Amino acid sequence: QCQLNGLWRNDQDSLMEISVLRDNGDFQGQYLTRVTLSGGCAQISPVKGVQQQLREEGWPTFAFTVRWDKFSNATTAFVGQCFVDAGGKEMLTTTWLLREAVGSLEDDWKATR
Repeated sequence: QCQLNGLWRNDQDSLMEISVLRDNGDFQGQYLTRVTLSGGCAQISPVKGVQQQLREEGWPTFAFTVRWDKFSNATTAFVGQCFVDAGGKEMLTTTWLLREAVGSLEDDWKATR
């Protein structure tokens, strides 16, 4: 079974560390992104999320947000599932949405990636 706590690396070489995983499924940690909207250097941002509690063996689903408040006016929400491959390696698969702040309702169409 997958354990979300620990250090994770994505295909863009960013790192996420989940350091606190509570019994109710809530978790927190930090995200070190190598990809920034401004093209700047890597920054650490807070992660908060929740893991679906499983009653039996299985692959847990989860959701978390990253607040990029130290270097960007954006927030990203991730949803995903944890799997273990045939070789025993834990892997997270996710889909994400990034929301940037825009100055007007007319610009709302270009605020989400």
